[in-house]
Amino acid sequence: MIIYKNNLVDTIFSLLKDKYPLEKAMLDVGYSPQVQFGDLALAFPFQLAKRLKRPPRQVAEEIAPLLTGLQGVERVEIAGAGYINLFLDRKAFLKERLRKGGRSSLVSEESKIIVEHTNINPNKAAHIGHLRNAVLGDTLTRCLKFKGEDVEIQNYVDDTGIQVVDVVFGLMEMEKLDLKSIEKIEERFDYYCWDLYTRVSAYLPDHPEAQAKKTEILHKIEAGEGEEYAVAHHVSRRILRAHLLTMSRLGIDYDLLPCESSILHLQFWKKAFALLKEKKAIYLAESGPSTGCWVMDLEDEPGQEKIIVRSDGTVTYVGKDIAYQLWKFGLLEQDFYYEPFQGADDRVLWISTSKPTGHDIHFGGAGKVYNVIDTRQSYLQKIVVQGLKALDYRKQAEQSVHFSYEMVALSPKSLKELNLEVSDADRDRSFVEVSGRKGLGVKADDLLDRLEEKARAEVAGRNPDFSSEQSDAIARAIAVGALRYFMLKFTRNSLIVFDFDEALSFEGETGPYLQYTVVRINSIFRKLEEREGLNDGKIRSMRDTFDWNPEDAGDEEKNDFWELILYASQLEEEVLRAIHALEFSHLAKFTFNLSQKLNGYYHKYSILSETDPVRKNGRILTISLVRDVLRQALTLMGIPEPERM
Repeated sequence: MIIYKNNLVDTIFSLLKDKYPLEKAMLDVGYSPQVQFGDLALAFPFQLAKRLKRPPRQVAEEIAPLLTGLQGVERVEIAGAGYINLFLDRKAFLKERLRKGGRSSLVSEESKIIVEHTNINPNKAAHIGHLRNAVLGDTLTRCLKFKGEDVEIQNYVDDTGIQVVDVVFGLMEMEKLDLKSIEKIEERFDYYCWDLYTRVSAYLPDHPEAQAKKTEILHKIEAGEGEEYAVAHHVSRRILRAHLLTMSRLGIDYDLLPCESSILHLQFWKKAFALLKEKKAIYLAESGPSTGCWVMDLEDEPGQEKIIVRSDGTVTYVGKDIAYQLWKFGLLEQDFYYEPFQGADDRVLWISTSKPTGHDIHFGGAGKVYNVIDTRQSYLQKIVVQGLKALDYRKQAEQSVHFSYEMVALSPKSLKELNLEVSDADRDRSFVEVSGRKGLGVKADDLLDRLEEKARAEVAGRNPDFSSEQSDAIARAIAVGALRYFMLKFTRNSLIVFDFDEALSFEGETGPYLQYTVVRINSIFRKLEEREGLNDGKIRSMRDTFDWNPEDAGDEEKNDFWELILYASQLEEEVLRAIHALEFSHLAKFTFNLSQKLNGYYHKYSILSETDPVRKNGRILTISLVRDVLRQALTLMGIPEPERM
């Protein structure tokens, strides 16, 4: 539909530009509220009327005859105070839609796009809050690839950060373990470190003398020296593998794991620091609270400054982020070395390293970068962009996008569901915020396990004849669908309060409802194949040869049919809208509405019991086409399609 609408705009502009003071931007093609009043609506006569100082309807009546004969348009009508409604040639439109199926006609606009998401500190298990980041980032990636973009997926590993230092401190100083002893820990390591991190966080405030030891550990880790570094490397890599397993349960994968240790050891920051000084983007503060620090003036806050390098010579997070962002755009003229981390054949996951490996592979050098980070990091992301501007990389600054989102909280009911204690202070609150430092939160795998358990019970109750293997596979698909849709259906700036019953419901705006819709439609096609031998291949052949005018359907059915086809044709527009606004709740709502319309049509107009062969085939092809679109929408959101439910 989007290509059709764009062609329509080009044609109308060409027809009218020499006769009226018209701008192409005025030609927005919308949809009529009801298909019986038209398929597409043009409102530009209202804007044109202001320039011509004439009534909008008079302008519309004058223009309408000029639009007769538009390709693909059957007739043109005036509506209301000056709208121009277009009725499409439904037979031709349906024929083209059947030919195209669910394939995308969108085109790439960028040379290469980097999407950085997930980015969990490798010091403990992933929790529910991390899942929103990963689901949003993965959905953005899927939509960009559907659009035809070349996308590189990165998951940044902060393997030298304070959180890793805390766990190394806990292991070596509090538990008195050496590397060999740590390697022998048999229990699930990311869970073990979750509990240890909580104990360290509680220990430190009462032991201020521990700060000196932590600082010593940090310097050794950053320098890549001593057993402290060896322990940090083991901890971060072992927990990273656990994170990747967690994300694989949701169908999320990556191309590259860039490590902060590599940025430090390859001295990316040193080159970025030299560039910033050369361009006078930063300066050495000689007075005030920042004396001895290298600082950057804040563009939008006169008189305010941000410390980039501390007085002791250590670089802040934002300094390292500026260097990393420069590398992403290929502006450092330097690259990491890379080695395989896991995977094989054509799907290798690479990790950065500071030592030559002999692998001739390169990453980075993007034309556009999306950083998926929560709203609490908005200020630091703003400083990173300002750093690019200060270096006169203004085009890259404009193409540096912070994909922000709000956090995930838990309802007291959800905590109880997972047998987690709720404090007296939190018991009466509508939600409880996640805090890894306090150990308050739902581990991502625990959440998925519980979702699968509840889904399995529902599936078994509905299908007692299923084998345990069938029930397990379906439960996994339902759990993933429930979680991913729940993370997407709210606007990104909304705080999510996770609720098990709401997420897993087979009715209403949920992932399982969408999955159930596809499963029910699939059952129709299974019966068609069993009874009539009509398999997918034969249906695809029918699409190429079927010659039917939707207007030949009954008066009520032709409107219901056309509304369904017209709505399904809007998927590409919804994808572009979601990408542009970084608001995937639009895509989620579209998919839900499409499922409702599909269910409504199927209930109203039977396929299996229809006796008129032409009408029956028309319905088969209609449902088949819409199923393709629905499947594509589910794929874009990462929602699996269960075999049965």
